Amino acid sequence: MLRQMVFALQADQTRLRKEEEHLHHRLPPYVQNMDRLADTELDLISSQRNSNLATQSRGGFFSLLSQNKRTTVKTPVVAGSSPTQASVSFGRRDPAVSQTSKLKDPVPSSKESKSVLSSPGTNEPIAAPLRQRRLQDHEKERKELLSKPSNQTTDKRVDSIDGEIHVDGNSEQVDMMSKQTRGSGEGGVRTGSNEQPFIKLSQEEYAEHHSSIMHCRVDCSGRRVASLDVDGVIKVWSFNPLMQTKATIMSKSPLLSLEWASKPDRLLLLGSGVGTVRLYDTEAKKNLCEMIIDDIHPRILSLAWSPSGTSFVCSAAAHSPRSSDNISGLGPAQGRLLLWDTKTVKQQLQFSLVPEPVAINCTAFNHNGNLLVTGAADGIIRLFDMQRYESVMSWKAHEGEVYSVEFSYDENTVFSIGEDGKFIQWNIHRSGVKQSEYVLPSDATGPFILSGYSGYKQVQVPRGRLFAFDSEGNYVLTCSSNGGVIYKFSEEEKGLENIMALGGHKAPVVTVDWCTALDCGTCLTASMDGKIKLSTLLAQKSC
Repeated sequence: MLRQMVFALQADQTRLRKEEEHLHHRLPPYVQNMDRLADTELDLISSQRNSNLATQSRGGFFSLLSQNKRTTVKTPVVAGSSPTQASVSFGRRDPAVSQTSKLKDPVPSSKESKSVLSSPGTNEPIAAPLRQRRLQDHEKERKELLSKPSNQTTDKRVDSIDGEIHVDGNSEQVDMMSKQTRGSGEGGVRTGSNEQPFIKLSQEEYAEHHSSIMHCRVDCSGRRVASLDVDGVIKVWSFNPLMQTKATIMSKSPLLSLEWASKPDRLLLLGSGVGTVRLYDTEAKKNLCEMIIDDIHPRILSLAWSPSGTSFVCSAAAHSPRSSDNISGLGPAQGRLLLWDTKTVKQQLQFSLVPEPVAINCTAFNHNGNLLVTGAADGIIRLFDMQRYESVMSWKAHEGEVYSVEFSYDENTVFSIGEDGKFIQWNIHRSGVKQSEYVLPSDATGPFILSGYSGYKQVQVPRGRLFAFDSEGNYVLTCSSNGGVIYKFSEEEKGLENIMALGGHKAPVVTVDWCTALDCGTCLTASMDGKIKLSTLLAQKSC
């Protein structure tokens, strides 16, 4: 009788061993849902299991036989689950227990009950080496993770967050993280502002010039840039998709001004210091024509191409007595304002400058070319009607010269920066009425000074554009000593709010431009060391 029971137990053990091996590929729930660093729970359970195994091994085979005489059948403990779980699962069904309970009838026979009760004692030693190996692997991984410094783990998590910022920019968490990262890195956000209206996606450098920049302008399509330095060298270059030089223009006579054509946008006007203007084709890389403007007033200070595409305005000035003879108090230089026809390549007319002919430093058309605003060396702003070719109003705007002038977004006002360092908004419907005056740092208005070793000092009078607006006229880009600065117009306080510093320069920025022809705005900032920074900005939709 005893021999038959032994044979039956061996047969049942073989069958249960196969079933257990089939179940071993599924980890228990407490291991599947466990974090890799939370192995203390695993150690606690394994210690309880080892103590239970030692207790069961002492009982041996005869203790299991004695349990067969009991009428109540205990719920079997499945290999791979802890004794704690087995005691808790008494009276409820665990997934692993329910799967094992399907192997037997609700009222088992004596042989079946013996085999089931004897299975823990005989199968646990076989599964113990597998558990020990798994525990050793967990312990090894835990030690490797805990041995790494916490700062390295933090750095890796931050790097992963930064990687997610570039991939997905629509998440609120990513937006907040990107604002904090860029705000802390650039240091251009004014204290108290919660979020930036722009995200600086990139900043590239164009370093083909070897002297201070005078002018830097983007064409109407937003594909090409023309930059002019004080040595008279002009570079035509593209930045999308790659930054590369398309043409280099040099001449025997110095070049003082440039302007992109509106139609077609590949043409470039170049004003010289000997009274000539050249029309240059940037794609064919050749001069189309050269116009002799004025021998008496040889300095072509400003050029403005009409949006109609059929004419351009040219400012010709005489040599300044203060710069040539070092004599002060002789008044501003004289000059002329001329309109040239691009089809006939002839002078169309000369504008009347009241009260006296004076050098015009800056010119700008409105969007349709019906109005022209100019800023002169005598500090007067003049507004011309291009339908009748006459001045409709003029007013004293600054003490000293007017350096830069532009129409506002709605074209009901004009903005100007002068030698007195003031940034003023004027109402063009009421002549001479100052709508608002903004305070800018001295390094935003000029003259610009670059100091060096042994008392070296370089002074540059502004010639290019000193400020530029975004596509909606809510923000303005200005110069500074180490990069461009973006301000927001505050209607409530009638002032400027410092929003973002683009940075990136080691020398004073002397001219700026803001192109909004592409999906992302492009800010150009050019400095006295010949470096040009191209910053790509993405506008936040919420602003």
